[in-house]
Amino acid sequence: MAAVKEIFGSSVFNETVMQARLPKSIFKSLKKTIAEGRELAPEVADVVASAMKDWAIEKGATHYTHWFQPMTGITAEKHDAFIAPAADGKVVMEFSGKELIKGEPDASSFPSGGLRATFEARGYTTWDPTAYAFVKEGTLCIPTAFCSYGGEVLDKKTPLLRSMEAINVQAIRILKLFGKSVTRVTTTVGPEQEYFLIDKEVYKKRKDLILTGRTLFGAKPAKGQELEDHYFGNLRQRVSDYMKELDEELWKLGILAKTKHNEVAPAQHELAPIFTTTNIATDHNQLTMELMKKIADKHGLACLLHEKPFAGVNGSGKHNNWSISTSAGENLLEPGKSPKDNTQFLLILTAVIKAVDEYADLLRVSVASAGNDHRLGANEAPPAIVSMFVGDELASILEAIEKGEEAQATIKAFLETGVAALPKLPKDTTDRNRTSPFAFTGNKFEFRMLGSANSISGANIVLNTAVAEILEQFADRLEAAEDFGKEVAVLVKETITNHKRIIFNGNNYSEEWVEEAARRGLANLKTSVDALPTFASEKSIALFEKHGIFSKAEVESRCEIMLEGYSKTINIEALTMLDMAKKDILPAVIKYNQEVFTTLKLKKDLDLNISLEKETAYATKLSNLTESLMSKIDELDNILLETKNYEDAVELAKFFREYVFEAMQTLRVVADELETIVSAANWPFPTYVDLLFYV
Repeated sequence: MAAVKEIFGSSVFNETVMQARLPKSIFKSLKKTIAEGRELAPEVADVVASAMKDWAIEKGATHYTHWFQPMTGITAEKHDAFIAPAADGKVVMEFSGKELIKGEPDASSFPSGGLRATFEARGYTTWDPTAYAFVKEGTLCIPTAFCSYGGEVLDKKTPLLRSMEAINVQAIRILKLFGKSVTRVTTTVGPEQEYFLIDKEVYKKRKDLILTGRTLFGAKPAKGQELEDHYFGNLRQRVSDYMKELDEELWKLGILAKTKHNEVAPAQHELAPIFTTTNIATDHNQLTMELMKKIADKHGLACLLHEKPFAGVNGSGKHNNWSISTSAGENLLEPGKSPKDNTQFLLILTAVIKAVDEYADLLRVSVASAGNDHRLGANEAPPAIVSMFVGDELASILEAIEKGEEAQATIKAFLETGVAALPKLPKDTTDRNRTSPFAFTGNKFEFRMLGSANSISGANIVLNTAVAEILEQFADRLEAAEDFGKEVAVLVKETITNHKRIIFNGNNYSEEWVEEAARRGLANLKTSVDALPTFASEKSIALFEKHGIFSKAEVESRCEIMLEGYSKTINIEALTMLDMAKKDILPAVIKYNQEVFTTLKLKKDLDLNISLEKETAYATKLSNLTESLMSKIDELDNILLETKNYEDAVELAKFFREYVFEAMQTLRVVADELETIVSAANWPFPTYVDLLFYV
């Protein structure tokens, strides 16, 4: 592999490339656009497009695409060649500023939640100059936003950029009160990505993995993750080779892939990047998931990003490490040497506390999906109850402020290892809490509820907008105050008193916390079906409309899209389950029944006065389970037919959750028990041992 410094960003039209290829005035104008979010002049766009095209062709590109993020949760791209006809019958390579700035994909074939009819096809993509273009597989990819002919937002990037602008405006107001002049405040994110790798040939034999991303059947293996031997364990050679190539390809795209290791479950792994600006981090995470799958295929592996591909072992999440930084390089969530005296830090901190408390339902919605329902609250991920961990030191400081007492500074402690040759280790002032949904980790908040397949845009749209709203409330009050210092102190104390219920530093997995959270009045939206309708509540619509993130119609459309997505997911899983049960499991089980009962009859016919009690019991159990399997197949079949009676998206999603999903669970129980008694030679597809413990 080439030196990391040489390949890093080599496929990206980044600042270094732009500075080398653009006239000084053009570069300066573009840089100002990127830094301050200003509109780009058309004449600047033409020069940039020409330079971008020449650079991309040198990198082997023949096409360009407006790379965007529709409401499918994945990316989309339509490829156009650079070629244009020349007078001599040949071609020239062209790319204009207009083509850079604007594209026209079909806007009726993507989820719109009723915003677009099938015949209303025209849509537009527009260049996001704050995100670098890049070359991927012979195509120049231009990050863009996506909207309909009528201007309705149909993507995940536009509202994300709007939410970043909202928090920028309000944070600058707060900083101005502290005598600070900054040109821009941005949120930054570092999303840790968990995933599974399994053998590709084994994967191909599992219809459920191919169609749904998770195993719909599978008995628990004798060994799972009980011995904790996989976490941070030695990497399989195939996995190590895969990770090495993945790092290299990510680095070429300027993605700051930093950490890689085995995760808790067998065949599970994690990749963590260094944080970057939120919209860039979102682009990078989408690319990371795409490359994970493509590179896995080259290594004879399949990458699974479903939140719960295997029952009985940990699922996969995505930790959204979120912070706020200024153009001057200041992290607004970085405490000073003495946090109790750091008024600005405490004001920003309490703004986040209030935002999380008041908009906990929206944060829950932002991570809602059929896949993530398998994970949340399963002693492997935070529960569906949104709460915050701030650590012992901050908790004591907040408590002292509320009581009007002097907070005691924490004395710097050291860990004694008891081994003379080992140095003393400086001890952090607080522990970490892996069970908390929203944990403060020193200079950032780690939102741990996201599922591994989620786009991080939704969570960050909500976070940015909710915090912007509270910062605006704070700024309005403080700007009108006669005594700023006194009013800040009153505001911080008041906020702590009113919103301390959201702070919990204990074990979020415990039943005691569920009971305590109920006493505190915290919502427990256990499933996506419980959570999703709250997205279109009057309170939510008012928040999004006020800050220009979504219109009322756009909020309602997204609620509709998410509910439909939930129902469609369960429907596909149920149909796949029936297909496997009818065409694979049932024929295999009937064939095995024939073998068992033929053998039993032969022994009985010999009349050798031998005991056949155990064999008869075994055959009876097999027969009863086979009968039960057929009954459960019929039940699921009939329940699926009832879904046609529902037109309302909420009621349909509820039916899928309460009846279809439950029927699927009971069918699985019977099938999984059959797997434990049917011979391996007769079972129709690879088992969990085959899937998780490959060489």
